[in-house]
Amino acid sequence: MRVAFVSTYPPIECGIGTYTSFLIEALARLPNEIHIISQNGAEGRHVYPSYSPREDGIAGKIFNAVVKVTPDLVHIQHEFGLYGELDGIAVLELIYRLKSTGTPVIATFHTVRKELEFRKKLILRTMCRELNGIIVHEQEHVDILQTVFDADQSKIFLIPHGARDMDPIPDAKKKLDLEGRKVILLAGYFRPTKCFDRIVELFPQIVKKVPDAWLVLSGKLRVLEFSIYRKMLFEKINNSPVRDHIEVFRGQFPQKTFDTILSAADIVVLPYTAGAQSGIMAHAMTFGKPVVTSNLPAFVDILERLEIGFYAQTDDEYVDRIVTLLTDPEVYKKFSQNAMTYIKENISWDIVARQTLNVYEQFGLKLECKTRYVFAGE
Repeated sequence: MRVAFVSTYPPIECGIGTYTSFLIEALARLPNEIHIISQNGAEGRHVYPSYSPREDGIAGKIFNAVVKVTPDLVHIQHEFGLYGELDGIAVLELIYRLKSTGTPVIATFHTVRKELEFRKKLILRTMCRELNGIIVHEQEHVDILQTVFDADQSKIFLIPHGARDMDPIPDAKKKLDLEGRKVILLAGYFRPTKCFDRIVELFPQIVKKVPDAWLVLSGKLRVLEFSIYRKMLFEKINNSPVRDHIEVFRGQFPQKTFDTILSAADIVVLPYTAGAQSGIMAHAMTFGKPVVTSNLPAFVDILERLEIGFYAQTDDEYVDRIVTLLTDPEVYKKFSQNAMTYIKENISWDIVARQTLNVYEQFGLKLECKTRYVFAGE
């Protein structure tokens, strides 16, 4: 099957671009020909940089690139803001253009929440009506699409967020000068909803109970948004009574560098106040790193089902659960092994790719005679 993805893509720094690259790598191991229509700056085989997210006429530019590929199906990776102004409303024009050619169009929704602003609700509700198929990562998202956005249940496919099945980077702590330390990692873009400042404020209490605890923040701003929050966060770090136990890693992290940082961590903390799922959690699971999260419903569901960490609501719960993971080897080992086993058996990218291909095949071309797809890869 020939599939055209519409998505951000490396080396563009974007969690959705990373997600797409891992999924496409696994799909390419199956009998598929994959093409990627992406923003300017994307690179790779069968990758076509075609538009800037802030320019006019995005839908037409993406459509013109797609039709040159003549795909059997188009798969849009959707996040508000990726497709121009007004919360990316141009994605609706793109869907209508594609439907006018008779090409099946599906989308993966990376943000699904009950409480959305009016325009975002309008976009999501229209997409639910007009798309041939919708992929989401959590059962909660299925329920929200049906109850809040009137989505047809037969259109919705639940496929978990994939994760890599690989070993940690050897000597990661040594490479980052973190030997002999119990590393708590906060990773991702600096933005208010990540609430990294909350853990910075609680960290002195953790050091009092675990003297060799070390807090590492690994992240950056995205297109200079939320600079006020970053300034506040850095001031909190500089004023912390345990400043000498806090490291801030900044930079353009290629995957190998980010994997080294994750491998050096002992636990990963996700104190988010908003979000639908977390690519960071999937990366943590890859290396068997237990997590402590907020009590967002999607996080609670994952942790209760998989037993890969704790969720917390109060400051005391955050401190207690972080300390438990750093000091109780039996609990730590249980969560770590659960994460790695679940990946191997349920959400490796090869498994997710097969599930995705099953969705594609439901919308594939119905030809009058038998055909066989042939693609001689490199």
